[in-house]
Amino acid sequence: MNHQSTWITPEAAREAMTIGRGRGVKIAVIDSGIELSHPALTGLRLVDDLAFELTEEGVVKRSPAWGVDLFGHGTAVAHAIRRVAPEAQIGSFRVLNAQLGSKFQIIREAASLAVDLGYQIINCSFGSRADLSKIEHFKPWVDRAYRRGVHIVSACDNEDFRSAEWPGHFPSVVTVNMANTLSDDLFFRWDEPEGEFSKHLVEFAARGVDLEVPWKNGRWTKQSGSSFAAPHVSGLLARLLSVYPSLKPPVAKALLQEISEPWVPSIRGPNQ
Repeated sequence: MNHQSTWITPEAAREAMTIGRGRGVKIAVIDSGIELSHPALTGLRLVDDLAFELTEEGVVKRSPAWGVDLFGHGTAVAHAIRRVAPEAQIGSFRVLNAQLGSKFQIIREAASLAVDLGYQIINCSFGSRADLSKIEHFKPWVDRAYRRGVHIVSACDNEDFRSAEWPGHFPSVVTVNMANTLSDDLFFRWDEPEGEFSKHLVEFAARGVDLEVPWKNGRWTKQSGSSFAAPHVSGLLARLLSVYPSLKPPVAKALLQEISEPWVPSIRGPNQ
């Protein structure tokens, strides 16, 4: 990865996010799988469709996922991405089980593989409470993605967005909360009085409250959560990268900060 980045103005970034459709950008959805047979995903062809599980011997086993979503969550995430960036390519890395649980080793393996396979964006609509005993499971692959120029977009805690979670608590990650809006705008959430430091790293918010989303077994359901706001931002980022593919993670994140709409209390969700 070249250490140099493209440099553009906020105005150019804003225009790119208007005209870009995600063409040429690959997004890894690390989730519960994607139900390819769902009518909402008609025409979707996954770049990769893999399932990961931990054997009794402690080895991460990789196998085809066959277009199966064990929960419904990943299908909703994929739909959110396609709605915003319809020409982006999507890969499914199934790491969450039918209860939305997982193992650190599985997540690490899937994320590392996504980096090796050349995905520009990794969508992580999950989180693990960020106590330091768990940092060893997340920091190596998050830092590796950063060094390789791969953008990570993460959800946050749905009960209290200020409660730190991995991978969203790393400054190199674009961490997103839900906003109670149907607008496609991106909002910047740095909600401390002027002159004071924010007490959280959840810098962005996007639509994620009371959304009708596709779910398992061809169904639709109403859901709220940062899990569905994060892929909205992955789609916006894909728009930007489809026009300026050489933007490195810190530059792209700074541009997102510059072009975001200011936060307003009227759109806060249930975890704020």
